[in-house]
Amino acid sequence: MRIFDTLRQDVQYAFRGLRRSPAFTITVIATLALGIGANAAMFGILDRLMLRPFPYLRDAGNVHRVYTQSTYRDERTTGPVSEYTRFLDLSRGTSSFDLMAGFTSRTVAVGSGADSRERSVGVVSAAFFSFFDAPPVRGRYFLPSEDTTPVGAPVSIVSYEYWQNELGGEEIVGKPLRVWNVLTTVVGITPPGFVGVFDADPPAVYLPITTYAGNTPGINDRREYYTRYNWGWMDMMVRRKPGVSEASANADLTQAMVRSWDTFVEQEPGATPRALARPVAMVGALKQAAGPDPSVEARTVWWVSAIAIVVLLIACSNVANLFLARALRRRRETAVRIALGGGRARLMRQWFTEALVLALLGCAAGILVAQWGGAGIRALFVGSGAPIAVATDWRTVGLAMLLSLAAALLTGLAPALISVQRGISAALKAGVREGTHQRSGLRAGLVIFQVSLSLVLLVGAGLFVRSFSKVRTMRLGFDLGGQVLVSRNMRGAEVPDSALIALQQRMLAAAQAHPDVEHAAVVSSVPFWSTESRSLFVAGIDSVRRLGRFTYQTASGDYFATMGTRVLRGRAFDARDRAGSALVAVVSESMARVLWPGKDAIGQQMKVGSDTAAFTTVIGIAEDAVQNAFTADDQRLRYYLPIDQSQAQRGNYLIARMRTDAGTGGEILRKALQEVMPGDSYVTARPLEEIVASRMRSWQFGATMFAAFGILALLVAAIGLHGVMGYDVAQRMHELGVRVALGAQARDLLQLVVRQGMVLTGIGVMVGGAIALAAGGQVQPLLFEQEARDLRVYAVVAAVLLLAAFLATLIPALRASRADPNVALRAD
Repeated sequence: MRIFDTLRQDVQYAFRGLRRSPAFTITVIATLALGIGANAAMFGILDRLMLRPFPYLRDAGNVHRVYTQSTYRDERTTGPVSEYTRFLDLSRGTSSFDLMAGFTSRTVAVGSGADSRERSVGVVSAAFFSFFDAPPVRGRYFLPSEDTTPVGAPVSIVSYEYWQNELGGEEIVGKPLRVWNVLTTVVGITPPGFVGVFDADPPAVYLPITTYAGNTPGINDRREYYTRYNWGWMDMMVRRKPGVSEASANADLTQAMVRSWDTFVEQEPGATPRALARPVAMVGALKQAAGPDPSVEARTVWWVSAIAIVVLLIACSNVANLFLARALRRRRETAVRIALGGGRARLMRQWFTEALVLALLGCAAGILVAQWGGAGIRALFVGSGAPIAVATDWRTVGLAMLLSLAAALLTGLAPALISVQRGISAALKAGVREGTHQRSGLRAGLVIFQVSLSLVLLVGAGLFVRSFSKVRTMRLGFDLGGQVLVSRNMRGAEVPDSALIALQQRMLAAAQAHPDVEHAAVVSSVPFWSTESRSLFVAGIDSVRRLGRFTYQTASGDYFATMGTRVLRGRAFDARDRAGSALVAVVSESMARVLWPGKDAIGQQMKVGSDTAAFTTVIGIAEDAVQNAFTADDQRLRYYLPIDQSQAQRGNYLIARMRTDAGTGGEILRKALQEVMPGDSYVTARPLEEIVASRMRSWQFGATMFAAFGILALLVAAIGLHGVMGYDVAQRMHELGVRVALGAQARDLLQLVVRQGMVLTGIGVMVGGAIALAAGGQVQPLLFEQEARDLRVYAVVAAVLLLAAFLATLIPALRASRADPNVALRAD
């Protein structure tokens, strides 16, 4: 057909032209590859976290996660975590859904003896699998009769990947498999790629939710988890019935939530009354990162995705400038073709074809950039789920293709229009002087556009880098030099307190005797990992609770030396503070200031647990220590109790300060402590720094990505300015030669070109500064103790951009200073 013949000719003509200009071709492809690759990499993360439906999910548009809202101490909170009792209340009290299921995941031991390994286990209602079109490859899914209170059936389902990779693909249905503290019978195998709603860490095994809850140690009454509201540990998902709107579903859920809250208040008279709590339940995105209260990490991903688009815009403006310069150089050729009868529409189509070919080549290179450069980012933010193969992921490739088409339109159409609309006679008369300088306001505007957006990205990079630096260097109230967190796992077995106390003493003795251990202590909680609180009673204060949330730590005597927490006044507890002796405590500075303002807290007394308890005397004041957050929301109202004086006299964890590297030393310590563990129980060891670092992730991600994209934008803008000034000088060589013939000095020409580049950059800096200042309020919540409108950051970034602009224009300026007047005069 004629249309395909024409298209083939246009493509062939485009390739011939690109082969004749290899520098231009490589520059354009590389620039577009960086812009498209950055966006493809970020889309892969954004898609996995928020947009992509879970595999096999049926009727995804009507499936939601349930979120609840309530007010506590004048703070409105939204979240998906709920109690099983509330799940039952909402299940029975609503009529808008044809399916409702509870779910959560736990990392527990799977297997027996030496073959046991910690694996992610999906804890789900029997109805959970009905949300998916995913028939099991073997066996069946849970029956409703296997998921009943108080204790569900000892059955399990294994994932296809776990079955193949760790069970060897042998027949497993009907065979026993120890999961946690339950010896289960495997009843089914999920299909390949099935992850339920846990794509960040796909479960190896699934348990009925009542099987897990009913076998959880520490529950004195097995009915508590489904009759009381004191254990929030699971999420809910629902599927709306056909024809039921989200607004109707939310109203239905809220009515059931209000009734559930009234029941809760009846059980717990001290709970916040319904009028103050204002409980609400609603449906929202199944992926929590896209829910009604996204985390700082999720919001940071949105921002970084936005700056990836900015990088692409900068790249496109740079490429458009190159096309404009090329169009100006080829304007005489274009005029000749029009004069010989070439249609303007055909010439524009050839220009666009050339731009599209370059954009598609840039797209192919960009996909490689996304696959290579985005792997580390995806591992950080998506988790250990199956990696996205960008080259074979149709969603990411489709986005890259759309971006390529947009890039071709942005970069090719304007030069094509300018090229074919210029006067034919003027271009033909240019003769040998077709390079004569002609100013282009559009090209200057594109340079200003690039510089302004580059400044915005570099300011963001500076703010996030300063944020991350501050959070990394802040004093936490403890050290991170070499502490190792050791957790014991009894595999869910019910063990008497006396046996646990004896075991913890053996573990502590073994750790203290280890040559690589400097200090060790048994503790009940760990910063950023777990916290505990109890009621406090202080003479002269009606309600301690209204002053804030006071958390406590029970620990053995070497705790402060192990953690590196400084005792500022008084003393730490030691061997004198044993069972039967006077109760003592060490309190944080903030706690001392809040409870005993203007007084010396040492010697003050309080009651812990109840107002009938014995008095506990404050013997020391420790520095404030971070507990759950780096921000001001973490009140650091903390007190420390000797573990020998605590009621249970047992600690859940052991912390050791190593003389060697926490990673390798922790593994050596783990093996040593495993020798004192009984039966199938085991210990795990993890550097405490890893736990803390995970809470810095949003600032680290923001700093890394803003800095990377900012530097990329700076390079692209500098290359663009260099190219514009280079083409400008090439066009003006005749004019510059005439200037030299008339007496201009080399430094005059040097200043002329540099001044032009610096003026464009200066305008871009002012425009970009205004944009960055306007956007500062939106970025502020993502920063840590860093003002979004910090003028020092703006000044440094502006100086960097001006320096880059000076260097970018220097080479064209030096070329201009060597203009030969003889060439110009002979041309005349």
